[in-house]
Amino acid sequence: MLQELSITNFAIIEHLDIAFENGMTVLTGETGAGKSIIIDAVGLLAGGRGSQEFIRTGADKAVLQGMFILPADGVTAKMLDEAGIDHADNTVILQREIAKSGRNTCRINGMLVNTTTLKRIGETIVDIHGQNEHQELMQPDKHLGLLDEFAAPKIRKLKSQYSQQYHAYQQLNQELRQKNANEKEWAQRLDMLNFQVEEISAAQVKVGEEADLTAERDRLDNYQTINQALQQSYTLLAAGEETQGAVDMVGTAMNALEPIANLDPAFNEITMNVKNAFYGLQDAAGQISNQLDLQEFDEGRLDEIEQRLEVLSQLKRKYGDSEQQILDYYKKISAELAKMTDSEENSEGLSQRVAEQKAALQKTGEALSDKRRAAAKSLQRQIHQELKDLYMDKAVFEVRFKPTNGQLFRSGLDSVEFYIQTNPGEKMRPLAKIASGGELSRMMLALKTIFSESQGITSIIFDEVDTGVSGRVAQAIAEKISGIAHFSQVLCITHLPQVAAMSDHHYFIAKKITGNRTKTSVTKLTAHARVEELARMLAGTKVTKLSLEHAEELLRLAGEEKAE
Repeated sequence: MLQELSITNFAIIEHLDIAFENGMTVLTGETGAGKSIIIDAVGLLAGGRGSQEFIRTGADKAVLQGMFILPADGVTAKMLDEAGIDHADNTVILQREIAKSGRNTCRINGMLVNTTTLKRIGETIVDIHGQNEHQELMQPDKHLGLLDEFAAPKIRKLKSQYSQQYHAYQQLNQELRQKNANEKEWAQRLDMLNFQVEEISAAQVKVGEEADLTAERDRLDNYQTINQALQQSYTLLAAGEETQGAVDMVGTAMNALEPIANLDPAFNEITMNVKNAFYGLQDAAGQISNQLDLQEFDEGRLDEIEQRLEVLSQLKRKYGDSEQQILDYYKKISAELAKMTDSEENSEGLSQRVAEQKAALQKTGEALSDKRRAAAKSLQRQIHQELKDLYMDKAVFEVRFKPTNGQLFRSGLDSVEFYIQTNPGEKMRPLAKIASGGELSRMMLALKTIFSESQGITSIIFDEVDTGVSGRVAQAIAEKISGIAHFSQVLCITHLPQVAAMSDHHYFIAKKITGNRTKTSVTKLTAHARVEELARMLAGTKVTKLSLEHAEELLRLAGEEKAE
């Protein structure tokens, strides 16, 4: 349930902090005071579409925060686990910031998420029911979704299986269509892949090979310079037949210093330095000698290296900037070639696989359709009972399955539309064409009443669902909404005193102008203030003694109704 809501610089609201409780809460107030703005804020927290137009004039950003308490083992908890979002105390804090710069920041329990994730998780926490839901009833293409929502526990597995099979069928069918439509391009692509795979395979590319060959080529290119430098340095270091080399000279100096090394620390340090120099030069002379032994100029090897480097250079121009990129490209095209070759060898097999996949899809679709038809009958029975409670007991509701001529849709084999007969003797007609605003309100409320027990949503919001009704129908709607509050927290914006009287908590939304700026405030009404607000809703501008008495009577009757 929604426990706390904080709104800052949103529309005409400068700042509001509201604490909510379980049960049924109503929000009332004059038109334009900001009731629907509060619901809009909750909608944005649940992943609704944001806009810079929501930012209060003069502010840089709008900030919304909501704290929700959730059941530990519900759908939301599972989705949070999948997203890696901590919820150890069963508390979820949704936060959203909309900046003038266009930046939209969403967080769940402090973790940054995108709006898609926020919407996916938010939809399991909050269900907002307003005029847009009425529009769902007016759009026949939405009716199958409503039926599936009702039948979800029974069709979820089949629907998931159908979806997977449909995806596989579409992929195979697309592959077959593409192959048949592009035989020439297919053959050209096959030839090119064969050439490229053979070229790279024949080259036997190894990572690091170019660097090694370049270093070896540079040594061969500079053979004379290297050999001369090594010869000269070795001559200077090592002793010749007639000359004394640097190694011998330093060795002589080392021997001369040995006798005085222990006489003074300074002499000892000098001796050690000379000794280190002697052994260092001795090692260097040995290394130079070894290199001289290895020196060999092979003009054929130089030509071989140049040719190999040219091969690698050509491959890099075609397939990548390095040996690794060439090998990655080789792996990619080898897989594509294998797939195309297999497809080429089994072109008749592909057609067979498409036919088999279609048959499997058809079978699953028929099973799904059977489940939907059974669910439709159950939904019809439950809708009739709910409509009876809402004073539409003469109405007949039907989920009608329309012929689809064997088409395979993403959602299954079915196309459904809700039909209704509101008066005896009339024909069954599409709900979208004949239902009035009040009838649509009651129809959607009937659906919500049925769904609320199974959906597991912790907060349901009704935004002026009582439009177009009055009298005993208004009372029936109030009782239905109150009944839904037994399964979920309910927040309700209403202009009907009957609905307000049935609430467990009553908030009054007001606006005032201060310093040429409009500000919205929210007040939780005391018992006395609640009577006055109901009297205002009954009487209009002027509250009379009779309207106050009527308000008290409404509250008394509501209390009795809830106590039953």
